[in-house]
Amino acid sequence: MHASITAAYLARYRSAAAESPVELHPLTGAQRRFLITRRLAPQSRTDVVPLFFAYPRGSLDLDRLARAAAAVAAHHPALCGGFATVRGTPVLRTGGPSAEAARIAVAPGGTARAALREALLDWPADGPALRLLVAADPDGDEELLALALDHAACDEQSLGVLTAELSAAYEQDEPPTDGPSPQALADYRQAVELQLAAEDAAGGPAAQAHWGRRLGGLTGAGGGAATSTGMLTERLPAAGGAARGAVFPALLDAVGSALHRLHRTSGSPGPQAGGGPLALGYPWGGRPAGAPAALGCFLNTLVHPATSGPAADLDALADAWWDDLDQAGTPFDEVVRAARTAGAAWSGALDALLTLEDLHRRPPLVLGGTSGRETHLDGRPLAAPLAVSASHGDELLIRLAWDRDRFPEADARAAFGELLAVLRHHLHARPSLAPQA
Repeated sequence: MHASITAAYLARYRSAAAESPVELHPLTGAQRRFLITRRLAPQSRTDVVPLFFAYPRGSLDLDRLARAAAAVAAHHPALCGGFATVRGTPVLRTGGPSAEAARIAVAPGGTARAALREALLDWPADGPALRLLVAADPDGDEELLALALDHAACDEQSLGVLTAELSAAYEQDEPPTDGPSPQALADYRQAVELQLAAEDAAGGPAAQAHWGRRLGGLTGAGGGAATSTGMLTERLPAAGGAARGAVFPALLDAVGSALHRLHRTSGSPGPQAGGGPLALGYPWGGRPAGAPAALGCFLNTLVHPATSGPAADLDALADAWWDDLDQAGTPFDEVVRAARTAGAAWSGALDALLTLEDLHRRPPLVLGGTSGRETHLDGRPLAAPLAVSASHGDELLIRLAWDRDRFPEADARAAFGELLAVLRHHLHARPSLAPQA
């Protein structure tokens, strides 16, 4: 049996930590991927998770915002100190709050959205982990706030914690502490160690065999990061009750159809002739059972083999997806190894990404008594040539972003149309999933 990637990392971490004069914490598999990627390619940009909110012009107190950001960061080890590489080993080196709040100038003739987009592109490679950036159009009546985090420090579950705590800290306006309490540090370490134990246990022969069967036919169409991007948006009625659980497999099929449509119509390199499966990645996971609710990055990236053709049988697709979730703890690096061992011509680069956020799990960001109106920025870099984001709240908001350098806009619009058609087919095919009156 091959050595576990997680076990090999832990051996290196323990050696580095034993000789360090300051406290070091191990990293989850997802955190290591983010850090290793930016170290191997220094010219690449830090993976950032941003939320954008609009407030009435002049309503935000920047100094108060800075104090709130530092106060919140001080409670969470993942938002203190910084990520580092010690003797070639990625770690979290603990320290004081790693947060800032800044007002971003808008260039003459420019816009607040463009200014924030550029500021996020210039994210410092070594932090801070949490940034609150404010910009306003010269003649506008609103100002935009970007709440942005280093992805290595947060996941979807963390976002709700942050909006709630920032709202409270801004209201209370108390000076921040120097850093996390001993209990917070102990809780964070326990959560990470439990995550690593789960990742180590999830890389066994059964998981390797499962992912080899599922992904051995991936074609390696040529995924990778995108810098020049566009965005298309559509709002659909939300699915209610137990039917919400069927939305994600419907999205998997719809995004797969859109992805293959793009490759067929654009003439880009890939499997458009044979229609082989493409790598559709999606984040999944949470804190291990019994772990403290520590803020951080405890997700895994799962891979769905997206096939071409008409809308799939949703029950069969959902059954296969549930089987994948039984192996959801297998670290991404182990999944790639399993696929390649099974014969996949796949580097591990994703052809598309899908995210689904449950907005009911994230409290609003209330600053100075005003709840921010959430908005979205197009033109941001992508980790794959195609990315679909679905936000499920009072409605189902679908956003498709694509690499303009690879796919013409007309092809992207046609693919988005196919995505919506397949999604509506699945939602209307079952009375329980039909739009609610």
